[in-house]
Parts: sequence; structure tokens; C-alpha cells
Amino acid sequence: MSENNKFAYPFLIVAGTLGCLIGLSCVQNSFSLKDFTSRRVDLLADLRVKPQPGQPGTDAANASLAGPDGSDAPGDPSSTPGTIDSTPTSPADSTAMPHPTQDFETYTGIVDDWKTATAVNNVSPGISHFMDALRELKAGKRKKVRIAYFGDSMIEGDLITEDLRDSLQVYFGGEGVGFVPVTSVVASFRTTINHTFSKDWTDYHYKNLPGGNLPLGISGHTFLPSSGSWVKYSPVKKPRLNRFEEVNLFFGPGSGAVTANDRAYTLHGGDAVNTVALQPDSSNGLMLKFNGANPPLYGVSFESPEGVFVDNFSFRGISGIELGRLSRDMLQHLQQEHPYDLIVLQYGANILWKPELTDYSWYERPMTKVLDSLRSDFAQTSFLLISTADKSYRHDDKYVTAPGVPALLKVQHEMAEAHQAAFWNLYRSMGGNGSMTQWVEAEHPLANKDYTHFNRQGAARVGALLYKALLNEYHEDEKQ
Repeated sequence: MSENNKFAYPFLIVAGTLGCLIGLSCVQNSFSLKDFTSRRVDLLADLRVKPQPGQPGTDAANASLAGPDGSDAPGDPSSTPGTIDSTPTSPADSTAMPHPTQDFETYTGIVDDWKTATAVNNVSPGISHFMDALRELKAGKRKKVRIAYFGDSMIEGDLITEDLRDSLQVYFGGEGVGFVPVTSVVASFRTTINHTFSKDWTDYHYKNLPGGNLPLGISGHTFLPSSGSWVKYSPVKKPRLNRFEEVNLFFGPGSGAVTANDRAYTLHGGDAVNTVALQPDSSNGLMLKFNGANPPLYGVSFESPEGVFVDNFSFRGISGIELGRLSRDMLQHLQQEHPYDLIVLQYGANILWKPELTDYSWYERPMTKVLDSLRSDFAQTSFLLISTADKSYRHDDKYVTAPGVPALLKVQHEMAEAHQAAFWNLYRSMGGNGSMTQWVEAEHPLANKDYTHFNRQGAARVGALLYKALLNEYHEDEKQ
């Protein structure tokens, strides 16, 4: 071929590109980064022999949790490889042994195997304490029932908790959004309170730990004001959220001052958690102004004199292990000042960072220590562990449930059993295998295109499902 003859160049370029793509198709070329999984380049996809049902990584393998109709009716967990082992762990004391009444793989209600168990080491087993508190509230024998709901970005902006709180307050009474931090990265997204603040706050948190003896608050944040810092909260035009009644500011050890709607208050306390009651303007809200040195500030709670209150403690990007950084001193003083009857833990999205990973021992070990500590700090409080939601990733040119989902669900149930906590299978309640894909691709989508997070409609659906599960448990207990 002469130097001037360039007719063959296009052919060579196309052939070279084709060769590169074929070569790339012969190796694993997709990658995952947090919630994002790249699509695999595979020019030979149509020529490959499809995996047989039951092989690892296939839909059918995931469907070892699923029945013939695609629902999650289980097979024999002891004989089917890859299925969930429902055998509970064995607490050391036989009086604390669980009594399984429901299969956690398929049951969409609250799994509480501790109804007949005897309290050991003064720990209140299962969810009985919370249900008793609701009955006492309904009967007028107590004023308040409070829930601390911990989670990651799946609940930020008051997602899920907004609808759960509203339903509980409709049935059992109460008004108010509960705890709100001083600043928040999702303040503009939240629709249950109007929340603005100056930009000069210092925010210490799980990923930016304070030095010295400065404690983190229960939200995982501690805020220090600058001279002239301010924060404003205003009610929204929604039922049970359109006025402020009881308002309390939570702060750490130290002394300082705050002006609330032009009324001066002194902040002084030596405990890890101190509170001061503020007088709000029921129509225009609450403007807090700080000038000079102040103790560390945690947040403000908005409640009515009676009812159910749900505090949303969301923190983007965490797995739950970070709760181990909350000090025992802070938690115990908080429980004295602001007691909780139920602690809910909902994590999973950030644990499933690698979709095909099925060994979660790296997570189970540190999270077990966190639960040990929380169970000790809140001995009389009921605990509810919520499983991971379904999460899909692209595999063989379609979105399927990540193999890690059923593996993580099994670990989470085992941790609930080991810590005498109730359990709710969110994955199954969504529909089980493939449900996230259905929620994303529905005519009226319930989840976002990342195939991980619910949109506002989906979060409302989950809040309604959880409320139904809790209320069914409440009425079931009434019959006994």
C-alpha cells in the first residue's frame, strides 16, 4: 500500500476498534463506586451461553428466597444453598431464648420472638415495652410516647418518618415534628418544618469529630455558634405541624445565652445533655440568636403536651457503625431528659456498596458492639431493627436484586435475635426479589433511577407499611 493510498484507513480504524471492544468484552470491565455501578461493555453478550437457573449471581439464585410466583415464599432453608438460615442465635441464658412464631424471610409484620421471654439483666425484650406505652397513652395513663428513628440517606429530609409520625399521631394523638438539628444539609428538602440558619455555624459530626471533651449529640452532630449565628424554625401548613407548642433547646455542658424571639434565656448546665424550655411564637415560629461563647448545641424539639413523637436522626453515607461514637454519658443523660420508648435502626444502602459481596462479617462484628452498647444504655427501651430495602444493580443488561441483599438481611436478622430486638423485613414488605426494579420502572415510580433510594411517594409507601405492621402488632397484643 503506497503512502498516498489512504482508502484502507477507515477499515483499519474500524477493525482496531472492534478488536479492542472484543478484548474488553473478555474481561470484567464494570466497576462500582458507592451507589453507582457502571454498565459492563460486552460485545459478545448475545453469543454467550446463558447461566443455568440456580447458578450464583443469577436472578434464580436470588430467587432462592422466592416462591414460584415470584413472591418470597421460602424453600427449606436448611437444604437450599444460598437461602436464609432462620435458626436464631443462642443467648447464654435460656430465659432469654427467642420463641420463633413467624418466618422472618416471608413475614411482613413485626417479627417479635420475645413475647414470652423473661427480661434478663434488666433488658426489656422485644417490642412489648413500646406496645404497653402506646396502650397507656391511649388509656390516658401517660402523656407521651417517643421514638428515636436512626437511619442513613433513606430517611433524610424526614422521609418515611414523616408519614409514620403523622399516622401514629392521627391514631394516638400528638402534634409536632420532634427533634430538628441546628443546621442540616437537607433543610430545604424537608417539608415538615421551615428551617433556615446562618452560614457561620461550626458543625462537628461523625466524619469531623470534635476534639477534647466535646461530645456529639444524638443526631451525630454538635454545633458551635459564632458571634451573630442564628437559626429560624417556622411551622408549615400541614395538619399537626402548623403551630409550635412545647419547644426545648438541647445543649451540652457549659454556660452561655440565647435570644429566642427577642426574649433572653441563660444556658447553663454541667451534664452531657441539658435542656431549656423556650417560648415560641406559635404563628411566626422561633428565631434563635447567639452572641459569643456558648455550650455545644444539639438541636431543638417540637412537641405537644401529649401524644406520640418520632425523632428523625438521619445521617447521609453511614452504615450504623458510627453510632458507636455517641458517648454513654450523653445517651444516658438524654434518656433522663427526653426518654425514648422505641429505638428504630434502619441501615443497608451504604453497606451494600459492592452489590455482589455476600460476606458481611466485616459489618456484623463492629455493629454487634454498637448494639451491645445501645442495648445497655437503653435497657428499658424497645428496639426494632429494619432490614435493608431491596437494591438492584445492572447485571447481564438488566437490573436485578443485588446478591448482597439477602445475605445482609440474614445478618441483620441474626443481630436482632442476638439483641432481643424486634425485626421488620422491609425487603419482603416491598415485594422481595426484583421489587426495587419494579418500584423504579412503574408507571408511577416509587424509587429513583439509582435503584437504591425511594422517592417521596415511595418513602410514604414505606412509612404506611411500617405503620400498618406496628398497628397490627398493637392490636394482636390487645387480643392476648
